[in-house]
Amino acid sequence: MKIAIVTGASSGMGREFVLQIPRLYKNLDELWVVARRTDRLKSLQEQVKIPVRIFDGDMQRNYIFEKIQKELEYRQADVRMLVNAAGYGKIGRVASIDLNEQCGMVDLNCTALTKMTGICLPYLSKGSRIINLASAAAFCAQPGFCVYAASKAYVLRFSQGLAAELKKQGILVTAVCPGPVHTEFFDRAGMLAVSKKEAFCAEPEAVVTQALTDSVHGRNISVYGAAMKGSRILSKILPDRLLVWGMMKINNIE
Repeated sequence: MKIAIVTGASSGMGREFVLQIPRLYKNLDELWVVARRTDRLKSLQEQVKIPVRIFDGDMQRNYIFEKIQKELEYRQADVRMLVNAAGYGKIGRVASIDLNEQCGMVDLNCTALTKMTGICLPYLSKGSRIINLASAAAFCAQPGFCVYAASKAYVLRFSQGLAAELKKQGILVTAVCPGPVHTEFFDRAGMLAVSKKEAFCAEPEAVVTQALTDSVHGRNISVYGAAMKGSRILSKILPDRLLVWGMMKINNIE
């Protein structure tokens, strides 16, 4: 059974991957979607032409991984693509954000992504692809967005290391590093920095199309838009203290 798996599939970038993947893979038997909001997954199920299997559950708890792992083994699945899109962020100073929210970011953005990748690895083969949703926030430390940026730096470095490990097996890994995207992300993250970043907001359809294209071409990093590509270049040449100072200004941190 040839399948693709998308986490965080009920909204935003994850949802868009579910809609676009069938255009890339014409011979998938099923598309497995993972998220908490069952009603949204059922609605999405009706919009996709190939069979969609729903795994509704909280990725900060073990039971959902156990359920997916059992299904992978039972179906002897051939995972052609894994998209780790589940995650969230919170804007604000570390001292002002609820500690559970901060630890939750690490659990979902880092631990759940690593766990999902780990249980799928035995079912990946030559030509399989992993796409991990990182962020342009991974390019440098971000006062006012500290934990989120650090969690996405983990995703980026994890993806780069994993890509090197899996290269000889012909399995491709791409870290997607968008800037702000017009999704529900900021409904939870907060609006502190959005006004200054609004001019750089991209549409999820365009970011996902670029990500899938970059994955097909075997690129380890996908960065959408000239502004974010410029940010990546600057992060490589400017000293950290200058980058941090710039992010303090952008994020309204005094």
